[in-house]
Amino acid sequence: MIPNDCERRILHVDMDAFYASVEQRDNPALRGRPVAVGGGSLRGVVAAASYEARKFGVHSAMPSVTARKRCPDLTFVKPRFDVYGEISKHIRGIFRSYTDLVQPLSLDEAYLDVTEAVPEYGSATAIAREIKSRILDETDLTASAGVSINKFIAKVASGMNKPDGLTVVRPEQVAVFVAKLPIEKFFGVGQVTAAKFHKLGIRTGADLREWEEADLAKRFGRSGHYFYRVARGLDNRPVQPHRRRKSVGAERTFFENITDREALAERVTQISERVWERMERAEMFGRTVTVKIKYHDFQIRTRSHTSARPVETADVLLEAALRLLRTPDWPSAPVRLLGVSVSNLQLADEVLPEQLQLGLE
Repeated sequence: MIPNDCERRILHVDMDAFYASVEQRDNPALRGRPVAVGGGSLRGVVAAASYEARKFGVHSAMPSVTARKRCPDLTFVKPRFDVYGEISKHIRGIFRSYTDLVQPLSLDEAYLDVTEAVPEYGSATAIAREIKSRILDETDLTASAGVSINKFIAKVASGMNKPDGLTVVRPEQVAVFVAKLPIEKFFGVGQVTAAKFHKLGIRTGADLREWEEADLAKRFGRSGHYFYRVARGLDNRPVQPHRRRKSVGAERTFFENITDREALAERVTQISERVWERMERAEMFGRTVTVKIKYHDFQIRTRSHTSARPVETADVLLEAALRLLRTPDWPSAPVRLLGVSVSNLQLADEVLPEQLQLGLE
């Protein structure tokens, strides 16, 4: 049974500019200079940027050519995933000395449920402070932490005072904290969804809280229910130490075969929303999107695309599914069933080396 939010103590610990900080730690000549980890070639991509580089607008996933234009003095360093992996294992060992409920999200961040550990160590804040201190002492790297009653609040809090930050949002502070959040800070809100919110006059958590659940569901599908809950600081997702799924998907069989393109697009939109909800629940992203089409004569066709970066927002998933629906062309016969799935649901530390192959040439 999952405890009520106010009974839980959740940490989100996020290393500060992890890859770049490791490179600066190991090479004193790079300290204080703008550094990008990734490939510096014309086809290169930035995997991580130091805080000195971020001041120029350089960020992860940016083409290296663009990064150089923004910061001519930028130094590129090839990633050393074996080194990052070993450091990550050491840090996870620190986490697990306080609780078994550790859910890594990538090499450089994780959720911890320290509810049961609090009586022994005094408070969740004390645990977070001790973890940060041990990481610094044992790795010579800094981390930022968020402490609160659930995953959503803790994750947002960890990014509030980087680098080397510690932000605590107590149960009685949650309502005010969420009310002040820009809508872009809510999980799953990309540029397209943010623009949709803005058109509705929703720019902050306080604005979002004014909407009824049914109205949000009408405009945002199943994600509307999620938005309604987190606008009130509610997030009962547990910290899951063991996660391993190969794919997340959904499909729908129609009572009547569909030929109209607009109707097909509408159905794929609805199915994609359901898939995204399941991805959120599992907290796993993937790189391969597949659309399944079953025609009136029961012939089945699938269309798939694998991207260099994981599907990290509902907007990206929907865009990929709609593109596959009409590529190489719209279905040429009446459609009986449509399905959307996302696969390659590996952890980020397993996916990143593949994502950056173009940047390493």
